[in-house]
Amino acid sequence: MISILDIIGPVMVGPSSSHTAGACRIGLFARALLGIPPAEAEVELHGSFARTGVGHGTDRAIAGGLLGFRPDDERLRESLTLAEAAGLRIEFRNTRLREELHPNTTRITVRAHDQKARIVGSSIGAGRIVISEIDGFPVEVTGASPVLVFIAQDVPGIISAVSTALARQGDNIASLKVFRRKKGGDAIHIYELDAPASRGALEVIHALSAVRMIRSIPRIT
Repeated sequence: MISILDIIGPVMVGPSSSHTAGACRIGLFARALLGIPPAEAEVELHGSFARTGVGHGTDRAIAGGLLGFRPDDERLRESLTLAEAAGLRIEFRNTRLREELHPNTTRITVRAHDQKARIVGSSIGAGRIVISEIDGFPVEVTGASPVLVFIAQDVPGIISAVSTALARQGDNIASLKVFRRKKGGDAIHIYELDAPASRGALEVIHALSAVRMIRSIPRIT
């Protein structure tokens, strides 16, 4: 089904929904995944992002997202200067990622204090995004719904324990995906929810011995 967004595009600072609005949302996702404002970021641009991104404002859009700006925020035009003023160090460079990835793709590594997060995200048109990798795990996240992301040891009962914690707080699961590298190792869990996970559920899940990282990411608008 074609939505009105597909026809007229998102509300945004131009010039391009793919190179600007989508790129900004990828930056917002990276910031949310880190959990705190980043102090430094390495931004690797692939495909069309690498060839024409600077001319289309991709660098400013990603920087704005890392600062927490939305795609319609007029400050995007000055985001590189604002990032420097805020003490956020951003290094941009071109790279070649997997050939099957969308041409509007970036790999972003963010750090602050002792925390680090890395994503691979693509801008697929009309401001929409797909996150295809989180901290080395293959995933598929669009940011269209609030999402609970956590990494935990692959042990029996972990999905049941998390689902119970969410249900007891009235948090409804829209979809659930688990990706693991090997049996018994670490696995990444992606729970798309109807609303952001409640504090009570997050506390219970964080206390599970198998869980080593957890983030509640709001809808990326």
